[in-house]
Amino acid sequence: MRILIVGGTGLISSEIAAASVAAGHDLTLVTRGRSGVADAPAGVRHVVADATDAAALRSALAQASDAGERYDVVLQSVAFSPEHVAADVETFAPLTDQYVLIATSASYATWDCLHLTREDDPQENLFWDYARQKAAAEAVLRERATAAGLGYTIVRPAHTYGPSKIPAYTGNSSHPWTVVDRMRRGADIVIPGDGTSLWTLTHARDLAAAAVGLFGNARALGEAVHITSDEALTWNAIYGAIADAAGITPERFGEQRVCVPSDALVAAAPDQAGSIYGDKMHPAAYDTSKIKHLVPGWEARIPFAEGIRECLAWFEADPARQRVDDAANAMFDRIAAIYRRALGEAAS
Repeated sequence: MRILIVGGTGLISSEIAAASVAAGHDLTLVTRGRSGVADAPAGVRHVVADATDAAALRSALAQASDAGERYDVVLQSVAFSPEHVAADVETFAPLTDQYVLIATSASYATWDCLHLTREDDPQENLFWDYARQKAAAEAVLRERATAAGLGYTIVRPAHTYGPSKIPAYTGNSSHPWTVVDRMRRGADIVIPGDGTSLWTLTHARDLAAAAVGLFGNARALGEAVHITSDEALTWNAIYGAIADAAGITPERFGEQRVCVPSDALVAAAPDQAGSIYGDKMHPAAYDTSKIKHLVPGWEARIPFAEGIRECLAWFEADPARQRVDDAANAMFDRIAAIYRRALGEAAS
């Protein structure tokens, strides 16, 4: 198949690009021509354009293609607003049979009971504009693609990690090495709540294998599907696995561990309110029967204990990747000190 990926060098899209090439597909990437995350696979075509500028994108695609040239699948990985997706429908309806939108599972409503999230659960995020914009983009796609005769599939990843991304609760988005650096130098490690809430992490390579299975898949047209692991871990287990991969003993990790409620973390870092209140403070586990039905034989195969070692190896391969977030470090030091003092006062 002829595949066009808008993006292709980010955490998720780079793995989808690699999986597409491995499956023998003819791949074209639309990028701005730079990425600090991953290189494009060898031999792929490149279109350099700002994908958020519809006119520039259409011009670049026209210059790069012969008249009437079509793609079997277009994957959009960098659309974050309904306006962008609305423009995409106009751009790609004449060019493809299947438009695949990368959305987010953060758009689902949260639950106050044990619940395996399903694709038909309501989409309602009261706190996070990012998630609301993604849900609105889905709605626009469903409305306008149908009118334009454009086949579409919506993919909702959950918390996805990979070689360039070490997952954590907060404070490591821009510089993922921060949590490992803190562990190795003996700093306090802030754990959300009491660390027992369940959270699902999915390796980007597992997600990519499922996504490529949706390409050209007639049963996936008009469908929304989340792609996640079946491995729901507590935050204690997640941070414990990172510590183990970093060479920290369980005893030392236990001494560094400081439990802090989500309200306190938001108070210390207000810009994280959407991500915490709208997503990570709630338990997240998923019913993956739909993706397994659409892509027979697929399952998430990389356990977190294995995948996180690969992540650390990627950072350790190049010291330039091991940047830390000074502001996050200061926030963690301050809030951990407050709670250590409070524990001491409670014990006195």
